Amino acid sequence: MNRYPIPAAGAEQPWRTELVIRRSRFITHCAHTPGPEAARAFIESIRREHASATHNCWAFVGGAPGHSGQVGFSDDGEPHGTAGRPMLQVLLHCGIGEICMVVTRYFGGVKLGTGGLVRAYQDSVRENLQNLPQAERVPSLVLTVSLAYAHVDKVRRLLPEFEAVVLAEDYGAEACLRLRLPEALQIPFVDAVAARTDGRAVCRIIEDEA
Repeated sequence: MNRYPIPAAGAEQPWRTELVIRRSRFITHCAHTPGPEAARAFIESIRREHASATHNCWAFVGGAPGHSGQVGFSDDGEPHGTAGRPMLQVLLHCGIGEICMVVTRYFGGVKLGTGGLVRAYQDSVRENLQNLPQAERVPSLVLTVSLAYAHVDKVRRLLPEFEAVVLAEDYGAEACLRLRLPEALQIPFVDAVAARTDGRAVCRIIEDEA
């Protein structure tokens, strides 16, 4: 899966929602976290912000939607299996990747029981997901196109179709365009350039970006 939804909210300004369940406050923060290291840094920032909370439970999916290769969760002192894992199950089935949620609980004096806790933490995650702003992860690469001056305009007209952005231009003995475009469109773009330039343009990949 090359392209998939991710949270639009970053760790500096996470998406926040709150539920009150039997006098306990459940405050949920969600952020885009591309990988376990970013997720753990975000979790720690919420822990510091809510250091006086009863619990800061969390779960994250560090890769593509539904992929369990880079996941983590914690009950943070709640009864085993009542917070982190139920949160993770919702995240794994939400269709959004590179996502981390921290649910902060301020205990209101009424015990919820194990079943009640599972529902409370899952409902907190679902509530946050309901209106979560989303963006799209688009793996991209940078390539150069060396071509004759006569073909520059023809190639430029291709760029919008392939979501290509010009990063730099150099005009010496021949023209050279440095472009960024989605990784998935590389082969059709190179084929289109060849067709527009009678096979004379030379495309070279410079770097890949996950």
